[in-house]
Amino acid sequence: MATSETNSESGPINPNVQHGGGTNYILNGLDNALYNVYSPMVNAKALWESLERKYKTEDAGSKKFVVGKFLDFKMVDSKTVISQVQEFQLILHDIHAEGMVLGESFQVAALIEKLPPTWKDFKNYLKHKRKEMKLEDLIVRLRIEEDNRQSEKKAGNYHQEAKANVVE
Repeated sequence: MATSETNSESGPINPNVQHGGGTNYILNGLDNALYNVYSPMVNAKALWESLERKYKTEDAGSKKFVVGKFLDFKMVDSKTVISQVQEFQLILHDIHAEGMVLGESFQVAALIEKLPPTWKDFKNYLKHKRKEMKLEDLIVRLRIEEDNRQSEKKAGNYHQEAKANVVE
């Protein structure tokens, strides 16, 4: 094997792997429980590929889990909107931590779409705004709207739409 710095198939190679001590070099980096499982392997390349297959699939699984959490997230009327927005932001943080990127306009549109059923009118108002909004601006608007709704409830002025027709 040549003493080049890279291998055309797998990218950069550690010099210890390149000169025959690869299996032990890889095994030394493993936890004791994994060492016992993989120590019978004598071929460094086979060992590396086995570890890569095992742990890359788990990585893909965690991405799918986070995306599932994002898609399944729905806001409910029984909790405050702001506390649910914080939960949503944690999910967005997890998505970013997995190396996935969502544009800010997508995040804003998704958050608007996930507002609870009683916020239907405000949701429609936000959807029809022509100016693009940042996530921070949306959160500020949601906080203001929630504060207004709470103060209206306390004052007893919370209006509900009439469901009956008036007959004279």
